[in-house]
Amino acid sequence: MTTLTDQTLLITGATDGLGYALARRLAKDGAALVLHGRRPDALERVANDIRRPGVEVSCVLADFAELDQVRAMADELTADGIGIDVLVNNAGVGIGQPDTTTRATTVDGNELRFAVNYLAPALLMSRLLPAMQHRPGSRIVNVASAGQQPIDFDDVMLTHGYSGTRAYCQSKLALITLGFILADRIPARQVTINSLHPGTYMPTKMVLESVGHSIDSLETGVVATARLVADPGLSDTTGAYFNITRRVRANAQAYDSIARRRLIDITESLIGQPIV
Repeated sequence: MTTLTDQTLLITGATDGLGYALARRLAKDGAALVLHGRRPDALERVANDIRRPGVEVSCVLADFAELDQVRAMADELTADGIGIDVLVNNAGVGIGQPDTTTRATTVDGNELRFAVNYLAPALLMSRLLPAMQHRPGSRIVNVASAGQQPIDFDDVMLTHGYSGTRAYCQSKLALITLGFILADRIPARQVTINSLHPGTYMPTKMVLESVGHSIDSLETGVVATARLVADPGLSDTTGAYFNITRRVRANAQAYDSIARRRLIDITESLIGQPIV
């Protein structure tokens, strides 16, 4: 791994699970950390646990179920002059909260999982990318999933035949696909954009509450994600999807030019601005 000294990393969903474990790991590597969460008490607890002499930690609050809060968070970072070198899009809603038979919507009227797992990071990237492009060697890491299902562009919000699993898998494929699109548009020398499945049923709160058991260790996910954050051998790798550390193909829809165009059109309409 390369040194992360003088690098500033933003990790979304950093108050527990993979985000928290990753923050602890990267703090040891010398990174300045910006931790995102939606609960002030949890965020402060995590920051105090990680913060120590020589380790710079700051916090940003936003509920990713509300796009205005995502905008405000990005604007706060910009106004404070905090330059982000690495963005780890980790925050997400799993398959079972709320339960898999219940469809929930956000204050913006979007299906919950599509909003949190996809629209929020899409908006965050669109706001932060212009500045990141002027910080050579910047990276974006999208924490996705091997659980992927094609997006129904005629019913993106899944108003019919809803299930939490379907919504989750669709949102994660959307995130991977957007990563491919952005990587095609932005030179790797400016920003690399990659996605990964960090591990199967790691013992996070989200997984244990939804599934009830784990398969891969949390350390598996930390190592795989940290690799995309800091491995110098991946400095020119962009537009890739990894199953843990192995580069593989995503669902076929992610490579379809028509699907990509439809995703961009829908995304820009819902977030109210161009992606880049």
